[in-house]
Amino acid sequence: MKRIGIITKQNKPEAVAIAGRLMGWLREKGVEVYIEEGIEKLLGQNRTPLFLNAVKKEEIPSRAEMIIVLGGDGTLLSVARLVGSLEVPILGVNLGGLGFLTEITLEELYRVLERVIQGDFTTDERVVLHTSVIRREERMAEFTVLNDAVINKGALARIIDLEMTINGEYLTTFKSDGLILSTPTGSTAYNLSAGGPIVYPSLHCIIITPICPHTLTNRPIMIPDDVEVRALLKSRQQEVYLTLDGQQGFVLEYEDVVEVKKAEGRILLIKSPYRHYFEVLREKLKWGER
Repeated sequence: MKRIGIITKQNKPEAVAIAGRLMGWLREKGVEVYIEEGIEKLLGQNRTPLFLNAVKKEEIPSRAEMIIVLGGDGTLLSVARLVGSLEVPILGVNLGGLGFLTEITLEELYRVLERVIQGDFTTDERVVLHTSVIRREERMAEFTVLNDAVINKGALARIIDLEMTINGEYLTTFKSDGLILSTPTGSTAYNLSAGGPIVYPSLHCIIITPICPHTLTNRPIMIPDDVEVRALLKSRQQEVYLTLDGQQGFVLEYEDVVEVKKAEGRILLIKSPYRHYFEVLREKLKWGER
């Protein structure tokens, strides 16, 4: 690894300070570092030192061989959208709260990086979903999500009706507060809170989980990720929103279609060599505790 990008929250002084120390450590190793414009000024540097390149955030994935994300899961989700189909490995360092995706701790960061720079690392391949909003046969918006696409009602709206098809075949009409279309990566996010299953992240599937369904027989279902899922909004005069990874939003109208299918490319997350997935489950979610 000779070219590494660093992305962090510029409004978090602790994260900026950690990024500064990390930049110096990488430059001593002869690594060319790419950072988002503005970070060098926050660090009090009047000029860009050798091996340090300040570029637009959107340019980092195309220039770096890997990206270090300093923050929480939300920061990593935003970086995943930037990476898109480029398949640049991401090393997530947890500076937030739960940190289920950013599983590398600050204490082990430099030990892990020593190995990563030498090419001694493995990655988890994560499925990404491509989500479109179709209105009167016109594609109004398109999104890429690593966690989930969520259709939900406004605060004062009644139950909404969503007619579901899989590859054009009718599944059911959900009468509920909404619907979660999740990747295995997102199975431990909103999907889990709504009663959906925990799914091992390397499995190739899409999880459909109704939110507070009116009919108790409407339970979550897992389907292969090589299909096209469509949800047709059948409710009038309702406030209904599509939320992507909890970070982007789109207002839906009557008879809008939300189309979800597997996106091209994968997101590659660098694994910690010091813990496995089930250990993360127990540590972060207290899974299996009595």
